[in-house]
Amino acid sequence: MGDVLQESVLGAGLLAGSANVIMQLGRPPVGYGVMESRVESGNLFRHPLKRARTTTTYLAVAVFGTDEERAAYRRAVNTAHVQVHSTHESPVRYNAFDPELQLWVAACLYKGIEDILEVMGRPVPEGLYEQAAVFGTTLQVRPEMWPADRAAFAEYWAEGLGRVEIDDRTREYLVDIVDLRFLPRPFSVLFGRFHRFVTTGFLPGCFREQMRLPWSAADQRRFGRLMRGIGRVAGRLPGVARRFPFNAHLYDLRRRLRYGRPLV
Repeated sequence: MGDVLQESVLGAGLLAGSANVIMQLGRPPVGYGVMESRVESGNLFRHPLKRARTTTTYLAVAVFGTDEERAAYRRAVNTAHVQVHSTHESPVRYNAFDPELQLWVAACLYKGIEDILEVMGRPVPEGLYEQAAVFGTTLQVRPEMWPADRAAFAEYWAEGLGRVEIDDRTREYLVDIVDLRFLPRPFSVLFGRFHRFVTTGFLPGCFREQMRLPWSAADQRRFGRLMRGIGRVAGRLPGVARRFPFNAHLYDLRRRLRYGRPLV
């Protein structure tokens, strides 16, 4: 994968992870696909560490992996996705293999990287957008589905925001993520307030409104100062530290491939 994307994906960017989940699940078919998923091992509230590993590994292999490693991870994800589809009782229709829904998820991942770079005071480099298509093409998104350039992406994104609808059930599920209720209580008590702050800060305004998360001008200034400081520190780190934990998850993936262990 291209050097531009690899240099733009920072371990510190995982601070925006829950905000990105909210953006993805804001589309009802994606949200209900996750909430109603019958893949027990992928349930965040029952297996938080495994869910975090498989999600971070997907990002790691998409950005830093080889074509062969991406193909292997695609096969593993496909096996899990077979069980993710709507039923007669589902309020919306969805299927995890739907490339249009995967395109939305990939678009959220790209937008998240762009937002992280900007709030940390780093420029968005040339070529980043084109290389970010790999977030979708690692699964079922065809290359021609990725909007042709950033102007086309802006139109796609604006149209996609019009399809965001966070109902009460989805909001309740996502608020539990915001407040870290999927972790043991000591962790949610210690880190929940900070996590809510950074998650709200990384959300575009329309998502904050639908999530009913308050945000003030003072909050924005404090968030900006914090992220610029983190960006300065991250920029001074050696590459191996700057990319952690993605490099650790890619190492784990390669070890699992070598010994024939499950990838997801």
